[in-house]
Amino acid sequence: MSATAITLLFTLIFWGMFYYSFSKDRSRYRNCHLLAFALLSMIPFVVNIAGDQAKEMMLTTFLLTMAAILIVPFSLIHNGIVMIRNEGKCAAHLLSLALGIAVLVGEILTAYNVVIYSFMFGLEAQTAYFHSTPFLVTSLIAVTVIYGSISFVVFMIYSVFLMIIPRSKDFDYVIIHGAGLIEGEKVSKLLQERLDKAVFVYRKDPSPTKLIPSGGKGSDENISEAEAMKRYLLEQGIPESDIIVEDKSATTLENLKFSKEIIDSREGRKYTALVTSNYHVYRALRYCRKVGLKCKGIGSHVALYYWPCALIREFIAVHSEKKHALLFALGWAFWMWFTVMLIKAN
Repeated sequence: MSATAITLLFTLIFWGMFYYSFSKDRSRYRNCHLLAFALLSMIPFVVNIAGDQAKEMMLTTFLLTMAAILIVPFSLIHNGIVMIRNEGKCAAHLLSLALGIAVLVGEILTAYNVVIYSFMFGLEAQTAYFHSTPFLVTSLIAVTVIYGSISFVVFMIYSVFLMIIPRSKDFDYVIIHGAGLIEGEKVSKLLQERLDKAVFVYRKDPSPTKLIPSGGKGSDENISEAEAMKRYLLEQGIPESDIIVEDKSATTLENLKFSKEIIDSREGRKYTALVTSNYHVYRALRYCRKVGLKCKGIGSHVALYYWPCALIREFIAVHSEKKHALLFALGWAFWMWFTVMLIKAN
């Protein structure tokens, strides 16, 4: 079997594994890694079919990757500054700035070790530095940053994939996730984007569709989020008969739980979609699995500068779950151990 055939086979296997897992349940975390492996498996295949251009293609890919690695921390830092200017100072708005600084530190330490090691003359001097405490400490910090960055990129790629894949247009119910109100009763820009997306889905749907605005009344709100959403939907020309209000929930999980109870209480077909901000779709689907709600996720537009911080929050939230926190820690511990063993072996 030729090298091209072998690499194609591996590519098909990985894409087949991803497709099977994705079609079974879009909320599974394994999909993030399976998609990453499927994409990576295409590189050897593309190189093989490139023929005489393989070296140029590999060099171009390497240079583009290096450029991206160098640009990412500065882009995150810039985004963090823009986020603070537009949204104000708070812990959540500092996330992209903090991640950018962390990635930059990791890259500087990695480059520092490579440069120092390369400019040391003689095998004895290089070996001594390789086994020194400064090299060990800086290497462990660099590996930690790299491990965290790669984990986030894998999560980000799958989140983007969920945003761009084609979806069906035939739904019986569309759940709209609530968000905070302005002055206690006005729809915020973030919530308006969700509502506009739901209206778009409603109007494109060939079958009769019910919209379920979901969100209770906060302590600083005059009316429930669901009621404010209903008023907005009526202003957009949606018939009141096609709006079912869920106004008891206080969290995303309750949004879905109580909305599911409404859907289950009604007769007929129950193909369901949920509309939320695009960065939030993946975690919302995970909550759907928890409450036993089968549905498709549809993401609404958010301002580009807002997206990185929001996605970092989603990443932290998912990895705060006990199972994923443990797996993340075990992965980090493995790479720490591998780094130490590698240094000792040399």
